[in-house]
Amino acid sequence: MNPAIEQQASEVSPGYSRMISSVRNRHKSLEERKVPAKPFGITTPDGHSHLIGAGSPAFTVKLVNDKGKAAIEAFDELAIAEAFMNGDLDIEGEMLQSLRYRAMLSDPHPLMYLYSTFVEPLLRGQVSSDKRWIQSHYDIDAAFFILWLDKKIRGYSHGFFESDEETLEVGMERKFRYAMKACNIKAGDRVLDIGGGWGSFVEFAGTQGVRVTSVTISKASEDYMNEIIKRKGLPCEVVRQHFLEYRSEAKFDAIVNFGVTEHLPDYNRTVQNYARLLKPGGRVYLDAYSGERHGMPSFITKWIYEGNTSPLCIEKYTAALAKTPLEIIEMQNDRRNYFLTCKKWAENLEAVRDVVVAKWGIHLYQRFRLYLWAAANSFDLGTLCAHHMVLELPRSGPLSE
Repeated sequence: MNPAIEQQASEVSPGYSRMISSVRNRHKSLEERKVPAKPFGITTPDGHSHLIGAGSPAFTVKLVNDKGKAAIEAFDELAIAEAFMNGDLDIEGEMLQSLRYRAMLSDPHPLMYLYSTFVEPLLRGQVSSDKRWIQSHYDIDAAFFILWLDKKIRGYSHGFFESDEETLEVGMERKFRYAMKACNIKAGDRVLDIGGGWGSFVEFAGTQGVRVTSVTISKASEDYMNEIIKRKGLPCEVVRQHFLEYRSEAKFDAIVNFGVTEHLPDYNRTVQNYARLLKPGGRVYLDAYSGERHGMPSFITKWIYEGNTSPLCIEKYTAALAKTPLEIIEMQNDRRNYFLTCKKWAENLEAVRDVVVAKWGIHLYQRFRLYLWAAANSFDLGTLCAHHMVLELPRSGPLSE
């Protein structure tokens, strides 16, 4: 046990007794509900330390000022997240363990959630809303993401791992090779890449002679990919257009969608466009985190993915597919893979803390640190899942033997 916490665990400084008492009561209720949570410490702005629970603390919540205290007292996860990003409180120790305590908190912001999820897309339209929302995440300086993504492919969806110890680079390359093989992609094929990010598939497949067309609504992503295409002389192109609006007279041999399904909540229009754009016999690879549709917390919809981004709902997605000729060739649970990916991203980000803070400030660093560890926690606990699918547009006529 931390000697300072052990020495002062029974002391409650004036002005903070009610807060400490409330936290202890909520912690006790978790124990009564059999929620696994380790003891932790709280350091108040006056320097006093308090132990919550019995045993050695897994982490310490350091309250820097009264704004941090107020956030804890509210038990509002958005208020606590914003205090964390603003430097009003910090977490020292096991970040993953600290997120187990979300069960003590509430997310009392229904109007903000309802507006972004249902009202704005209805008033402005999904495509127009997406074009505005994209700037909140993907138009951040690409150099920020490159610091903590894998160094080989720059993939921004989960890798495929055969062991927990494998590197991001190994896991990402295995996933991209799998997608190529699953969709029978070879040199000379035309492949549509939905939401190209930082050129992961453009470069991976383009250097193998695949003619990739990448659609994106991010200007930053478009510029980044065009620079790669020009520098490496790839047989690829970038089109800045929303996938739901994209049309092509020439059909594609395959379509790949690495982690964009969450941003395409209109399943019917999405899968109908897949069927419209594919050649008969063509395949689609897609992966996404999955769970209850429209179940995103306020922190995510305000600070990470503005709008109606939501987990893939398998039941509703398969219902939409049933209205098309597309067939599911394969579907697999990837929850452990996504946990490992987010954990490795978070560790990479923490390793470059000083660089990130010096260039972009503490707010961006803490914002993504919290996001990545929170995502890892959700996958670890099973409150979020993940899947990949392979779809196929059947050839006309009787099935071949």
